[in-house]
Amino acid sequence: MGPLAGKRIIEIGGIGPGPFCGMLFADMGAEVILVENPNASGVATRSDADSRFRIVDRGKKSITLDLKQAAAVDIVLRLVKKADGLIEGFRPGVMERLGLGPDRCLDANPALVFGRMTGWGQHGPLSHAAGHDLNYIALSGALHMSGRSESPPTSPATLVGDIGGGAMFLAVGMLAAIVHAQQSGEGQVVDAAITDGSALMTSLIYGFFAAGRWSTDRASNLLDGGSHWYDCYECADGKYVSLGPLEPPFYALLLEKLGLDDDPEFADQFGHRSWPRLKKRFAEIFKTRTRREWCDKLEGSDVCFAPVLDFAEAPEHAHNRARGVFTTLAGVTQPAPAPRFSETVSEATSPPPAPGENTEQVLQLAGYSAEECEALREQGIV
Repeated sequence: MGPLAGKRIIEIGGIGPGPFCGMLFADMGAEVILVENPNASGVATRSDADSRFRIVDRGKKSITLDLKQAAAVDIVLRLVKKADGLIEGFRPGVMERLGLGPDRCLDANPALVFGRMTGWGQHGPLSHAAGHDLNYIALSGALHMSGRSESPPTSPATLVGDIGGGAMFLAVGMLAAIVHAQQSGEGQVVDAAITDGSALMTSLIYGFFAAGRWSTDRASNLLDGGSHWYDCYECADGKYVSLGPLEPPFYALLLEKLGLDDDPEFADQFGHRSWPRLKKRFAEIFKTRTRREWCDKLEGSDVCFAPVLDFAEAPEHAHNRARGVFTTLAGVTQPAPAPRFSETVSEATSPPPAPGENTEQVLQLAGYSAEECEALREQGIV
């Protein structure tokens, strides 16, 4: 009974941010019907054996449809009539060529929210070009600031582009449009582009840059690893810890715990010129103990500290276990739904379905009889 219980979303199968957005809606209680291509190939292909590992499809219902057939398009339109939203992630014009463009879908359901997820957007010189997460955040400026000064920019795989700049903005946009549709009965198209979203995510940094407080030289600024007190350090066991005491009282506490509170070299926290030298000293200090030893000394205090955990370690950390940050479905450990609601609790209700697992159920939701369902199977439409 999540906050979106009673809502129905049609997700046209794809890769990247669209499926993640659909998972968010499913976690929050919406009925998400995933329309999958039975002839898909490449990274979008799923088999019965690996379906449970495609975490972004948890909680959804799957129907396989060959959308190149008119009868399959009619099935989607019948589903659209009873839906609150639709998610698609094709290049501009593909849905129109399939006969499922916004005009036709909104004609079937004037209150529908038609969510479009692309990298470059629905218009512009690059709108029809291929691309991926890395390319989209490169164009927005978000990629340039990631990484060390002596190396090329480093992509935080899918997080800034597909998920942050794409799926999250699509979800927010569609939810806002659904609220508007509830109030007015008027649906609309939500054009969510990863380049747009990842650019907006850098608003704070663009403000610093406009004010002359952010350099285009990587790892030379306040929050990009330029300072000695905002970075990650290797420990004696080869593992890493993170530091971030931005505020002077937190920085002072860190110095105290490191036995450096009387060292004049560390007195000027924001003295840019001394940062490279002090980073070397910090690096030497943190290599004197293991990560476990540094956790025992610093974790839970106000020095703004956390160990850098890998995917195997993070679910086992005491804080994550106490809050239930991770859950298990069908034997697969995965992040639990977020954020948390006090009354309408979100829940990962079921593992990802096998392709077409819910075809007959979905057809019945669309109003097809058992005999009609069998006929559709025999014709290869489903």
